[in-house]
Amino acid sequence: MIWAVFSAASEIARRRLRMAAHSVQKSPALYAADLGSAAIALAVALLLRYGVADLSARPESASVLLWSSIQYIGVCAFVFPLSGLYSRNWKYGSISDLFIILRAVLLTSLLLVSLLFFSTRLSEIPRTVVPMQSLLLIAFLAAARLSFRAEEIPLARPVFKGKVANDDHRIPLLLVGAGDAADLYLRALARAPNSTYLPVACLDENADQVGMSLRGVPIAGSVDDFEKVVAELQQLGKQPRHVVFTEAPAAFGEGASDNLLRSAERLGIAVSRLSQMTELKRAKGDNPYELRSIELTDLLERPQAALDREAIARLVRGRRVLITGAGGSIGSELTTQVAACGPAEIVLIENTEYNLYAIDMVLNENFAGVPRSSYLCSVRRSQRVEEIFERHRPEMVFHAAALKHVPMVELNPCEGVLTNVIGTMNVANAAKKFGTLAMVQISTDKVVNSTSVMGATKRLAELYCQALDLDGHRTGKGPRFMTVRFGNVLGSSGSLIPLFKRQLARGGPLTVTDPCMTRFFMTIREAVELTLQASAYGFEKQIGQGEIFVLDMGEPIKIIDIARRMIRLAGFTPDQDIEIKIIGPRPGEKLFEELFDETDKRITSPVPGVLGAVPNPIPLPKLRDAFARLRRHAERGNEPSLISVMCELLPRYEHGNSTATTQVKGRRSALRPKERAKARAPRTGFGKSTRSVLRLPGNQG
Repeated sequence: MIWAVFSAASEIARRRLRMAAHSVQKSPALYAADLGSAAIALAVALLLRYGVADLSARPESASVLLWSSIQYIGVCAFVFPLSGLYSRNWKYGSISDLFIILRAVLLTSLLLVSLLFFSTRLSEIPRTVVPMQSLLLIAFLAAARLSFRAEEIPLARPVFKGKVANDDHRIPLLLVGAGDAADLYLRALARAPNSTYLPVACLDENADQVGMSLRGVPIAGSVDDFEKVVAELQQLGKQPRHVVFTEAPAAFGEGASDNLLRSAERLGIAVSRLSQMTELKRAKGDNPYELRSIELTDLLERPQAALDREAIARLVRGRRVLITGAGGSIGSELTTQVAACGPAEIVLIENTEYNLYAIDMVLNENFAGVPRSSYLCSVRRSQRVEEIFERHRPEMVFHAAALKHVPMVELNPCEGVLTNVIGTMNVANAAKKFGTLAMVQISTDKVVNSTSVMGATKRLAELYCQALDLDGHRTGKGPRFMTVRFGNVLGSSGSLIPLFKRQLARGGPLTVTDPCMTRFFMTIREAVELTLQASAYGFEKQIGQGEIFVLDMGEPIKIIDIARRMIRLAGFTPDQDIEIKIIGPRPGEKLFEELFDETDKRITSPVPGVLGAVPNPIPLPKLRDAFARLRRHAERGNEPSLISVMCELLPRYEHGNSTATTQVKGRRSALRPKERAKARAPRTGFGKSTRSVLRLPGNQG
């Protein structure tokens, strides 16, 4: 038994020695530096004890120092590896690892005292030298290990101090919480030179923290001061586009968190929270490309437009409001924003059952106090539309119902005409007949120099509302008819962002029609807010008679740049981790979109964030006669005659539905207006035998 215990102890000792030797082999420079530090610490302790003059007068002390140093280095050479000083990655050392250093120094000091006691009875070395050299050695060993974290020295400075959000393309962040999690997050951002986020301020529930800073980020107020802080940051050119809870919202109080969330929703600021470091997530071996959340505002790289929210509230508050297409991407956002302004009643018209159910549930959960009526109805049915108008007598009408997917409408022109042209006429006629104060139509930049059926049909809808508006202005009676035109909205159903997300989740490739293709982009929220603002100014100040309100969408963005930015936001490298594949334009698509037609008269609009365009009007009787023919041809499925009437009303509209023709027209549309006029070829005839085939997947045009 004694032999077995001895053998086991010997095996454990050999294993510890092997591990200690292996750890020294991995860090020979640190090992040598530690032994040198031990000798220096002992020499400095003796020097401090005796002084230079006294030590020079005692030549026998040199031999004692030499012998003691040899003994001490021998002790350290044995004890340091066994204490675990070299089995740690000191780049990630912490305060708890200081105990390893203390343990090693304590053991070596005790062994040194024991050796000196048995050899010299401690007669040659004063007893105060041992604690002095121990303290010095602790400092030397700690300093050597702090050198592994030398790259963190810049993090001790206020790394975010003085930076302004407008100086680069990073997303300004407002952090909620200034505790340990916020500190870790700011350290991580400081280590990431390519980070897409820039913190501009913090909020904290502790009032004593206000006025201080965390790593250069000012703690600007408490959680209850959210709107005040946002307003101050906006004046400084640092308006946050994203709010980040560094801890769970419940940690700041349920009431305060709810108020902040509602305020952020009203101001159009995205809200996220950091994942807790201790949260576990099941790994999905079958899907290595699981996405983190991508905020659509991150893709625009420009600030959101300023809003006159009081004017918007005056437009809606206390009025009966009817919204068509209420369950669609634009319609649902329009519905929730209108409901937030306190209307007397909301009437929803939607052709898709699930969409109507979904938006009705949203209103029930968030705006239960607002009276509402929901109708499953197609705007093509004039009699049903008039019944709803007669029952509710809406004062404000927002017409968002439309077929918007360019390739789909290109393949189904009759359906596009019935919804986009005849449906708009039905709603506008009902608004005029039943005493509506104003109707606002949602239009698209596809109407400009259109090469698609969708663009042409929406252009005709614009012209009809313009004709009614001019007629009401001339006769002095009738509602205002306003049209708001804007480009692509990020995240809408059928748009490129959901497609890119699905393709990213599969690991790629992301499909782009052409590397030169550009589009104007807005978020759905921003588009709806500016639509309401333009409508409010137009109705309240009676401006823009016969005018199209064109939202200022900034500069066009390349589709391929959106794809690359989405890949980077998902944490991957474009063309390395995720491929981008060029598939060619689809039916009806152009390489670039424009906000103003060649025939539009461009004017300055007094509405902030909105431009003005006045198309050449078409007399109302002519439009009504042409629309009657369009309805007849569409109901009979007579596509050639339908296209002929559209070309008659829109001389600049070119129609061709073969894939080759579409690609040629896409290349021609990349020319500027004067060049395109010179390059225009004779119009291609329409025939059912040349019916194109929709090629998917691809990005929404």
